Amino acid sequence: MEALVNPTDYVNAESPAPSTSGPLPRRSFLKMTAGLIAGGILGRSLPAFAAKLIQLPFANGSRQLVRFPQKGEMILLRQRPPLLETPFEVFDRGVFTPNEQFFVRWHLPVIPTSIDVNTFRLRVDGHVRTPIELSLKEILRQPQIELAAINQCSGNSRGFSSPRVPGGEWGNGAMGNALWTGVTLKSILDRAGVLPGAVQVRFNGLDTGQMPETPLFMKSLDLDHAMDGEVMVAYGMNGTQLPMLNGFPLRLIVPGWYSTYWVKMLSHIEVLDKPDDNYWMHTAYLIPDTPGGTMAPDAKDVKMVPINRLVPRSFITNLRDNATVRRGVPIAVRGIAFGGDTGVKSVDFSSDGGTTWQNAALGKDYGRYSFRRWNATFVAKQPGDYKLMVKATNSNDLAQPATPTWNPGGFMRNVIEQVTVHTA
Repeated sequence: MEALVNPTDYVNAESPAPSTSGPLPRRSFLKMTAGLIAGGILGRSLPAFAAKLIQLPFANGSRQLVRFPQKGEMILLRQRPPLLETPFEVFDRGVFTPNEQFFVRWHLPVIPTSIDVNTFRLRVDGHVRTPIELSLKEILRQPQIELAAINQCSGNSRGFSSPRVPGGEWGNGAMGNALWTGVTLKSILDRAGVLPGAVQVRFNGLDTGQMPETPLFMKSLDLDHAMDGEVMVAYGMNGTQLPMLNGFPLRLIVPGWYSTYWVKMLSHIEVLDKPDDNYWMHTAYLIPDTPGGTMAPDAKDVKMVPINRLVPRSFITNLRDNATVRRGVPIAVRGIAFGGDTGVKSVDFSSDGGTTWQNAALGKDYGRYSFRRWNATFVAKQPGDYKLMVKATNSNDLAQPATPTWNPGGFMRNVIEQVTVHTA
């Protein structure tokens, strides 16, 4: 393995196209290097290359566009810990979100600025037969898998909540789709030997709080879920190593679930013989135990449960709200859709505000946890405004709702998305 490098060398580099023809050669990751976040990037001062302002389409939506090491132009929500949103036009460029513009969300402010890949160990203990510590080389020698999966922040689109709620006021760009390379969590747990009586598996990374009393950011999955063969420990992302800000050297991949479970800089896996009651499972990231995680703003005594599965969503990516289109000619409309915890069954498009719908054409299927491209056309025959709408239905016949979901955490925001365009 190579020595530490400065990731500013990669700031303007393009991400390689993801491999879709089988696992990447293991030697590509045996050359894994660690990133060194230069001074100030995780400190209190803004990066020197902070640039222009943009306006997200809701109140208090003014944001800076910045460039962090290993990242291209991103929307800044917060610097410490880093919250960086993907500019929405990026999603019109393809199914896979490039690493340099993949959103970033950390919970705790003290994040390692370098990783020694030669001494790093992944510890596995708790209710197991043999506690183990695995080096990166040992993990890389295990059978490799690849999986396309969406990583979406629980609070994606929170800025659109009405009534407003506290928390990071994201637009629609706190999500991304990547081709992840790594090993199954099951293969790691099997090496340690899960003992009878185990009920959950807990995950912890290298980030910590500034104060000793700050709860470590730990998330847990039920044992059956952890052992399903789909949950991954990833070291690769879109054909190259994980960026530092996206969890280098290892991160958990929980396909079909919100990214709060996708623990970054994964360093400790603990098998539990009782349900996890730590702060991040018992108190934080709770949603109403209702379909879609929604409730009325004035509702009382609603049962709350930990957030879990993604729900279907779809977006128009090539037309912005209030764009002008030509009258009397076919207008191409395209976008992305995903089914949540399963595949996309269909995408419907409307050019008249939902009065009539047509089936959109679906692009290549990269797997049930991936974005899927869609496209449609319409003709603006009369002068005036046209309300374009898109609705995804997943393989379980769950569709996007006509009215926005709401809960006090601003989690799982979902609604049939729309864009209004005007004729020239």
